[in-house]
Amino acid sequence: MNPSPKLLTLAVIATALAACTVGPNFQRPDPPKTDEYVAPKTTADSNPADRQELLLGTSPTTQWWHFFQSDALDNIVDRALANNRRLTAAQWTLEQQQELVSARAGRRWPQVDGTAGIGRQKYGAQFLGPLPKPPPFTYFSVGATVSYSLDYTGKLTRSIEQQSALAEYQQRQVEAAQLTVTGNAVNQALEVASLRAQIATVEALLDRDRENLQLVQVAFDAGSVSRLDVVSAQSQLASDTTALSPLRQQLAQARHALALNLGTVPSDPSLPELDLTQLTLPAQLPVSLPSELARRRPDILAAEAQLHAATAAVGVATANLYPRIDLTGTIGQQSITTDALFDQESSVWSITSGLVAPLFDGGTLRAEKRAAVDVMRSTAANYEQTVLEAFSQVADSLEALDNGAEQLRAQASAEATARETVTMTRQSYNEGNVGVLQVLDAERRYQQARLGYVRAQAQRYMDTAQLMLALGGAGPAGP
Repeated sequence: MNPSPKLLTLAVIATALAACTVGPNFQRPDPPKTDEYVAPKTTADSNPADRQELLLGTSPTTQWWHFFQSDALDNIVDRALANNRRLTAAQWTLEQQQELVSARAGRRWPQVDGTAGIGRQKYGAQFLGPLPKPPPFTYFSVGATVSYSLDYTGKLTRSIEQQSALAEYQQRQVEAAQLTVTGNAVNQALEVASLRAQIATVEALLDRDRENLQLVQVAFDAGSVSRLDVVSAQSQLASDTTALSPLRQQLAQARHALALNLGTVPSDPSLPELDLTQLTLPAQLPVSLPSELARRRPDILAAEAQLHAATAAVGVATANLYPRIDLTGTIGQQSITTDALFDQESSVWSITSGLVAPLFDGGTLRAEKRAAVDVMRSTAANYEQTVLEAFSQVADSLEALDNGAEQLRAQASAEATARETVTMTRQSYNEGNVGVLQVLDAERRYQQARLGYVRAQAQRYMDTAQLMLALGGAGPAGP
């Protein structure tokens, strides 16, 4: 009996049946039908020059942190990308998922196993009938076993599709981790720069307080002011000094967070420092269209991959309702002596097929299919929620840019006014027209205005960074 025609027939049947795949086919969700992130303004913008120009419909062509035109910031981000441990872990998890796809895809092919064995056997009298009963004997065998499952329902195809979608999900998780690492590096570096600027401002104001105290002390010694004026100047110096410790604590925490993100210890002497003067606020910002956002943000693409995997899982659960057909073939040599093991007369082969069909399982398989459908619907809702949250984050960032520009302009005006007031009050004090309390009050107002300006300036950089993060960074758009 020649097995080749039968094997060829089975192969043709398997190929024909494999073209049928049960379960729903995944289709990418349509992005929200909107052209705006925020509602149109009802009032005209009276100071457009203070705002950064938004280039709607364009996407960054370089890594987003390059917009600040700072080599120091670029070095910080590069160091974070190279050394962050969570990013490294995410990349290795991606490698694992990709290998699992290859492992699952390998089941498309017939599985061939080599076999070799030695055994001792004895035949019973009932098996031999009237033939003489042979003594126990030892046999030797070598050969190969080929097994193959007909994927006529597409279960294996759906399973590979599911695993590929999970690998895609992990790929998007790596991109999200990269975005998080770069965002944290930029924000932490900006926080360090802002706190250093605030500390420098407070230290400069303390110098002014010491000068005031010295002037009051000289006036007191000359008998032109009372002891109350001296005490008031001392109180102002002591009060302003209390602002330093909290700022220094915040700076230490910001440095520690930056060290963690850079993959080093807080005591690392090479931990970089950044000044606001090393940054340039970009005048123009590319902003992706809302329809493009769903095709470029890693978290949205990750949610989409999860939906794809859940859809494929429905196909797997559906295929479990159908019979399973397995084919097995063996070929080899078998002999009771090793000398004759490879003789032509010792050749053996077999072809078997098996069918396993679910007849009664207490409703398990159909319940599992319904559960898979429920997961798919839940994942679809989570995807839609992720898109809405992304749009909300972009809208928040755009509003922050507008409000930040107004806040910086107001703080700049307040600082200039307070500075002029201090100068005039000091002059009036020297001329004897006002008392020391007026000078101290003017200094206090200037301190508040100066700190407000420094914070507003740093916040504009942070708001710009947040917008780039909300837009998904400057990575390649999704497929």
